[in-house]
Amino acid sequence: MLSLIAWRNILRNKRRSFILILSIMVGVIALVLTDAFSIGMMQQMLTNQIGTDAGYIQIHSKGYHDDPTLKNSIENTAPVRAALSHDSTTVSFSERLRVFGLISSASNSSGVSIVGIVPREEERITTVHKYIVKGTYLTDKPDDIIISTATAEKLKVGIGDKVVIMASRIGGSVGAEACRVVGLFETFDSGFDQTHVYIPLETARKMLGAAGRVSEFVVNPIDPKQTDSISRQLRSRLPSDMEVLTYKQMLPLLVMQIQLYDQMIYIFYAIIAIALIFGIINTMLMAVMERTHEFGVDMAIGMSNKRIVTMILTEAFYLGAVGTVVGLAISLAIDIPLSHSGWNLAAFSQSLKSVGIGTKIYPVVGASTVLNAAIIIPIATVIGAIYPAMRAIKLQPVEAIRAS
Repeated sequence: MLSLIAWRNILRNKRRSFILILSIMVGVIALVLTDAFSIGMMQQMLTNQIGTDAGYIQIHSKGYHDDPTLKNSIENTAPVRAALSHDSTTVSFSERLRVFGLISSASNSSGVSIVGIVPREEERITTVHKYIVKGTYLTDKPDDIIISTATAEKLKVGIGDKVVIMASRIGGSVGAEACRVVGLFETFDSGFDQTHVYIPLETARKMLGAAGRVSEFVVNPIDPKQTDSISRQLRSRLPSDMEVLTYKQMLPLLVMQIQLYDQMIYIFYAIIAIALIFGIINTMLMAVMERTHEFGVDMAIGMSNKRIVTMILTEAFYLGAVGTVVGLAISLAIDIPLSHSGWNLAAFSQSLKSVGIGTKIYPVVGASTVLNAAIIIPIATVIGAIYPAMRAIKLQPVEAIRAS
């Protein structure tokens, strides 16, 4: 009975109820959209870092991660290959020889990370081959090199031009190799583009005097959810002088940023809830004062304070529930299509690329986002109605009935 009365009371002043529901809807939409786009941006940053270079798992000689030099590279790769053969149906892997060096042309030079790869293996691990904007990806030709468009612009070279790469060899001397540019790539990360070039693995070994050596094995599980279990299995199979790192250990700042956001979003929820509570207090207090005569009659005929409070709180809950449901429906109607097509922010491409995000943002609406909004907003409206309800039951029936 009280529920029906509460609903009728809401409909008695449609304009006020509509404005309050509209404000709740706007809050819910802002909350869900902000959460969805923030989660989408951070997941894209992580996925992009994993996809272009880090991979899900890396295997190094112990100490390489802290001191990534040739002397700490893997000299005997047989144990690693043997360990990976046990998971051949669940993982893909690629070998790399990585060193910091110099790339030069007739016009300029630049410090870069020179990465020797096996092209066919690397295609299964990273996405660099998908970002070739001119020319072709690496082949098995020993003098091929692919560089970014940013590096090409700095060196003033193009497809077919020759460049020279130099780096310190195992013995301390300087190794050099003349290479021909066969492809230009441009990823979502301007910092990555400016610091990475790729050559065939055997070319890198020859230039560095590092026959048979590998800096890292990059391993991608077919099912990324198995990353932790596969990394534990690999640790148990590999010699003690090897280290197995997951992306969480290789990209700790990015992982911590995502974890920090998971906590900080509740501050945003709290801000929205507090603003909503004050709005509810103001609106419901006005409604109570306008219905002073009505409450006086209710008390005079024997309605208890508990029932009056329950009725007012029920009204607030209904307003919050309707606003939340409609707000969630509108938010999902916006987010679901955008999660597939993305929101094109090409106008901010330079800024986005500087932090490793593409020009399209794909929002991610998690179950926790919907659930938090569905619980927190109606509860906030009920909390906001407590003070007006307390004011209502403090009215004196005789004085309230005489109120006009």
